[in-house]
Amino acid sequence: MQTIRMALKSIKGNKIRAILTMLGIIIGVASVIVMVAIGQGSTKTVQDQIGSLGTNVLTVRITGSDVTFKEKDANQLEKVGGVSATAPTVSGRITAKNGQTNTQVSMTGTTSSYLDVRNLKLQSGRFIADLDNDNHSKVAVLGSDTAQTLFGLADPVGESVLVNGTSYKVVGVLKSIGSSLGTSGDSTIIVPLSTGQRLAATVNIESVYVKVKNENMMNFTTSLMERTMRTLVGDADNYSVSSPEDLKETAASVNNTMTMMLGGSAAISLIVGGIGIMNIMLVSVSERTKEIGIRKAIGAKRGNILLQFLLEAMMLSSLGGIIGVGLGVISAQLFTLATGTAVAYSIPVIVMSFVFSLFVGVVFGVFPANKASRLDPIQALRYE
Repeated sequence: MQTIRMALKSIKGNKIRAILTMLGIIIGVASVIVMVAIGQGSTKTVQDQIGSLGTNVLTVRITGSDVTFKEKDANQLEKVGGVSATAPTVSGRITAKNGQTNTQVSMTGTTSSYLDVRNLKLQSGRFIADLDNDNHSKVAVLGSDTAQTLFGLADPVGESVLVNGTSYKVVGVLKSIGSSLGTSGDSTIIVPLSTGQRLAATVNIESVYVKVKNENMMNFTTSLMERTMRTLVGDADNYSVSSPEDLKETAASVNNTMTMMLGGSAAISLIVGGIGIMNIMLVSVSERTKEIGIRKAIGAKRGNILLQFLLEAMMLSSLGGIIGVGLGVISAQLFTLATGTAVAYSIPVIVMSFVFSLFVGVVFGVFPANKASRLDPIQALRYE
């Protein structure tokens, strides 16, 4: 108890030095907590966005540049066991204009089943019909952002927009679905597949969204889909079949790697903070050499001296760790308020950061504590 009191007295006697000594630990712990919270928050956000696209929807993409895959080939996928509907698509970037207002948005050419397969809702009007596709009709369904940009608060249904300079009749407006994987789902125009192929200057299908009847049969249906695609296009390098779980795992893997890198970089400052503690403790040993000599002369054992200096280092690092945890949590909240980005706290990471800060104090406090405990009392008393 006496040793603890003496350690506390020494820290209180040099408050500015103690604060500067703890600064490295505080910054290190706070940085680790903030970086990991941001990384895990991003992972959760991406996974939620992927989940919102539908947990029973497979995405078949044509990846081979020289592969021919037309609408009749895409229709074959609807015959695969376990499939309830398919929606072939082509995409591109187009310029949409109404009066003096124009905007660059993504274009999706697709069929009537797209609305159900992608679980979209209409705000007003109707969606693309099979007859529109058969007749190559120049009709369009606007995403909510596109509608607001071009028409403001007015209802655009029945009005016309210029798509790459050609007039298209607006037949519907979609309800907002927000952003997904960094791309706004509301800044878009949907046209019939045949019309979209003309706008994209291709006769091929780029991707097919496949709705599976039973969510529990996703893996089995995926295997059947891959077998069918192998029959249709041959080499597996020419296509990909992905499920929401695949996308979630990929996103989580990428985000976890980035989180580890950021957290590791932030943890380096903990090591730097530990070196700062060792440096200050060595200075403290030099300044208090005479005090150490007096204590040894009146009977203090080597273990008492070692414990005192080790406790000082541990107190500095643990106090820095506590302040760092508080600062990290507050900083993460401020980041959320400033950017609107979600964060996710990890209790194990917070506890581990504090324990690591304590460990750093012990490791870097041992050397100066050991040096103090080995001082010869006679030489220490003569020290000026």
